[in-house]
Amino acid sequence: MGYLNLASLLLGLIAWILPIANLAKHNNAEHKNWVVFSTASFIACSLSLFFQIVYQDYLAKIEDWSAIMDTSGGLVFVSAVLIVVTKMLNVITLKIGRNKNG
Repeated sequence: MGYLNLASLLLGLIAWILPIANLAKHNNAEHKNWVVFSTASFIACSLSLFFQIVYQDYLAKIEDWSAIMDTSGGLVFVSAVLIVVTKMLNVITLKIGRNKNG
């Protein structure tokens, strides 16, 4: 089940990398895929959080209450940071994309 945490981490990083890569390309006149990048970023963020929910469910099923209690506070904080930063990066991408496309 450790692969769920690794997949969650990688998807969280992808959720941030996609809008950053999109912002890095915003000067390119031919770059019009900002909607695709933003959508993929939100999907990666959602999947990252889903994998954490599945992992918490696994811990509950095996009744590892101490692991749940030890990690729940950190999980809530990191999840909030993931959501806020992903949304901020994609809002910036949206504003730049709309200004660029008219």
